[in-house]
Amino acid sequence: MAEKITFIFGGARSGKSSYAVSLAQHTGSHVLFIATARVLDKEMEHRVALHKASRPAGWSTLEAPENISTALRGVPHNYSAIVLDCVTLMLGESFSCIPENSSESAFSSAADDAMADLLAAIDNRPEPWFVVSNEVGMGIVPETRMGRIFRDAQGRANQRLAERANEVYLMAAGIPLKIK
Repeated sequence: MAEKITFIFGGARSGKSSYAVSLAQHTGSHVLFIATARVLDKEMEHRVALHKASRPAGWSTLEAPENISTALRGVPHNYSAIVLDCVTLMLGESFSCIPENSSESAFSSAADDAMADLLAAIDNRPEPWFVVSNEVGMGIVPETRMGRIFRDAQGRANQRLAERANEVYLMAAGIPLKIK
């Protein structure tokens, strides 16, 4: 069972990732960073490069856009902390193989499976986790059906993580607001 879950969420460019990295640095120098982004174009390649450059040089990186528990098989249990960045991209990946005209329950089920896998991975590791996610429900109602389905799945995922977490921070304009 994970010793501690710190959940950090907020809007785009709110400082979530930087804050997670800062907190994880205090646990020691042997940190595992789980990156859930899938690089599909030059713009995303550039974003990933900036994220990598902002992490301490000695950290290990595991690229795992899906199936976090499977990706962690065989990874030693000797890290001072694990940072997962981010749940939003992981959930998006869970939607990627489902035809867009599928039922809402098909997408919800895929998101629930991805979250169950993440929580199982957390439970199977002794390290403290710093989990980053986006808050997508505080803005306008998405225009598309898929946008609304995703917003709802993301909100439910954030609730599950916040419930399990020992500490929860909402990031606003680079300022961490501790809410749990």
